Amino acid sequence: MEWNEDVIGRLRELWTEGHSTAEIGRRLGVSKNAIVGKAHRLDLPARPSPIRREGSAPSTERRAAPRRVEGPTLPPLASTGGATVMTPIVAAPAVAPALVVAVAPAPVQPKFVPPRPMQVAPPRIQAVAPRPYGRIVTCCWPIGEPGTKTFRFCDDRSEPGKPYCEDHAKLAYVKVRDRREDAA
Repeated sequence: MEWNEDVIGRLRELWTEGHSTAEIGRRLGVSKNAIVGKAHRLDLPARPSPIRREGSAPSTERRAAPRRVEGPTLPPLASTGGATVMTPIVAAPAVAPALVVAVAPAPVQPKFVPPRPMQVAPPRIQAVAPRPYGRIVTCCWPIGEPGTKTFRFCDDRSEPGKPYCEDHAKLAYVKVRDRREDAA
């Protein structure tokens, strides 16, 4: 859309009439965001928030904040080095509370223990030669029932680029033509 003088004049009219940006966009055939951006660039007067409806003025009454309890709410923290702490103790109802002085023991500093050197397990000897990247060296054909003690894999040497040995590759890879002949 091209913002020519006629379209800008129509935008100013609709803006002063108080239409919403979405309504102005519908009438001019552009998006609401295009109207908001153009109104900002034209420095048109700000619109009141659509959330605040007419007739529902914001309340001037505010709740009173809860009053803070006078004095400290927690006992003071003891400093290091055997500080004294005053603690009130309530005795029998007929006797007034008394103050008892308690001496806190000095904090114990943890002993520094140097870290142990990492223990590295000796290298494991591989039973099978290392596999070259992207190539499977042993046959992955499952033999037996999974989950039983007798379950294993074929482990014969696989064909280059395939996961199976020559015998199992013949079973796994069947040509489409052969399947049609078997079905007939």
